[in-house]
Amino acid sequence: MASDTVTANPDPAAGAPARRRVWPLGSRLGRLIFTLNLLGLAILVGGALVLGELRQGLIAARIDSLKLQGALIASVIDQTATVGEPEAALEADTAANVVSSLTIPKSQRLRLFDADGDLLTDTYVVGDRVEAGILPPARKPGQSRFSLNFALADPRPSKRAAAAHQALEREVLGAMRGNVVADVRMTASGQRVVSVSIPLQHVQQVLGVLTLEAGDVDQIIEAEREALIPFILIAIGVTLLSSLLLTQLIAQPVLRLARAADRVRLSRARAIQLPDLARRNDELGDLARSLEGMTHALSDRMEAIERFAADVAHELRNPMTSIRSAVETLEIVKQVAQRERLLAILKQDVGRLDRLITDISNASRLDAELAREARRPLDLQPLLSDICAFYEATVQPGEAHVRFIPPPPGGSLRVSASEGPIGQIFRNLIDNARSFSPKGGEVRVGLHRQKGEAVVTVEDDGPGMPPENLETVFERFYTSRPKGAAFGANSGLGLAIARQIATAHGGAIHAENRQDENRVAGARFTVTLPLA
Repeated sequence: MASDTVTANPDPAAGAPARRRVWPLGSRLGRLIFTLNLLGLAILVGGALVLGELRQGLIAARIDSLKLQGALIASVIDQTATVGEPEAALEADTAANVVSSLTIPKSQRLRLFDADGDLLTDTYVVGDRVEAGILPPARKPGQSRFSLNFALADPRPSKRAAAAHQALEREVLGAMRGNVVADVRMTASGQRVVSVSIPLQHVQQVLGVLTLEAGDVDQIIEAEREALIPFILIAIGVTLLSSLLLTQLIAQPVLRLARAADRVRLSRARAIQLPDLARRNDELGDLARSLEGMTHALSDRMEAIERFAADVAHELRNPMTSIRSAVETLEIVKQVAQRERLLAILKQDVGRLDRLITDISNASRLDAELAREARRPLDLQPLLSDICAFYEATVQPGEAHVRFIPPPPGGSLRVSASEGPIGQIFRNLIDNARSFSPKGGEVRVGLHRQKGEAVVTVEDDGPGMPPENLETVFERFYTSRPKGAAFGANSGLGLAIARQIATAHGGAIHAENRQDENRVAGARFTVTLPLA
């Protein structure tokens, strides 16, 4: 549309900003999200693994300690309380005295059974801890003493007491077979104990069973749980911190962008302005800068459309006013010569309106055409040669000739462009140069390469331009003509359209006067386009 309308260019080679990779690990915010969340999880899992290994190691160490301690006690009892040869027997009183003379920690319990399963001694009874309970019923004739002594005192025991009795019975029975049995089991009171049952053997004969229990397993587990609490608190803190950071870094900026976009949509603002977000060096900063650039471009385009509409209204008002005056005067004029003069004015103004409407229509469609047409590598030499050949073939008597000056040999000059709009640049420049050329003059179109750019020059032999108007000529509806030129022969949009197309293709266009012995010899328009 207008010459100062911003046209987006998605080509990175044309200056579009490079975008970051979408893969999360290639993104700063993605790496931050992954790191913070995985850090909290790693702390929790690492703490659980460390404490799990510690728990198993403590239990295993306690079992080994009880085995060693039980083996030493069993050896002492075998040496001091074993009588009889060749068939040995365990002397109950001596064995009980040996156990009572030992120093057993309060957290441990030692029980001694004979070969028939009779409980000979219990450190909870010998020491200062006593478990009270109902005595078991008298055994019946023929009933095994082992089964009797393992019967529960309560005829209706609880499930927990029954389970504890069965676990102890299995452990002692296993030791009666000559095996050292180690286990972690629950007592009737619900306490978790590490238990080791060691057979009292004289040579190969099992004389009894020594059961040694450590009741501090629950304390160990409780200590482990307490040790896990700091890890859990740290993990919770890291998770909360990551959530807070994600909220501050992502959620709130996105909400601010959405509100800014709503303000633009509701026309309370012409563009998004979030400079603090635009300074961020991450994806949200890219998004903020892109949205700011997009809305500024839209704002510039809206302002350009408004200026263009005002200029169009102004330019159309002049010929319309002239037409209305001529029509009103035509009704009162009776002389034939004056009527013919007014009709000539009407014809001229109608032609001027036709040119204005055509050029305005072309200018209004230009943005859409530039966005719609696909760009491809375009060789400028055959394009310019064909355009100049067409002008030369259709030249009328008295009009300026058009001559193409090809570039020096050395390869083609290709640019990434749409053929239609690029051709319109050179046709507008040639038409402008021909309109300023003297009768029978010449317009020269040259092409050459300069510093990675294709340079096209269009020269004429006309009066040139005032130095203060070298930039003004590219404004819309600028129609300053030399003396003697036909009024209204140009709409003043050709050069503005040419600059708009060149800018949209990443190029530039400027005007200058040719000098010949300190005098103006004509005008020169130079177009530069980046090579493909």
